Amino acid sequence: MWLWDSLLNWLRSFFFKQEMELSLVGLQSAGKTSLVHAIATGGYSEDMIPTVGFNMRKVTKGNVTIKLWDLGGQRRFRGMWERYCRGVSAIVYVVDAADRDSIPISRSELHDLLTKPTLSGIPVLVLGNKIDKSEAISKQALMDQL
Repeated sequence: MWLWDSLLNWLRSFFFKQEMELSLVGLQSAGKTSLVHAIATGGYSEDMIPTVGFNMRKVTKGNVTIKLWDLGGQRRFRGMWERYCRGVSAIVYVVDAADRDSIPISRSELHDLLTKPTLSGIPVLVLGNKIDKSEAISKQALMDQL
């Protein structure tokens, strides 16, 4: 019986294997690299180094392989976002809900990204990060401001 199960699982891996590609964008220090680390390892670390340019990491969970593009959020790298968002399965736009001063800039960058014709039809998830911090704005206020 175990041989049959092994054969069946092997066949399933061909038909049910899924690959996806996600681009994580947002302003610097929004938590993109921490999110990639959490997805990859299941853990959190406060010792993250800011991304310079971009990082790519592949994560496999079961039959799903996710290629994660972690894009730098500093002003000089924002022009690259469109290039690394073309043709991906989805865009995850990360916003630091605890940095009230950066929310208007984040809104502007999000809206600019959404106007790119090459990104039309790509699903976008806006993720309010650090919402648990005492200085964070509420979920509703974040949605209203974005």
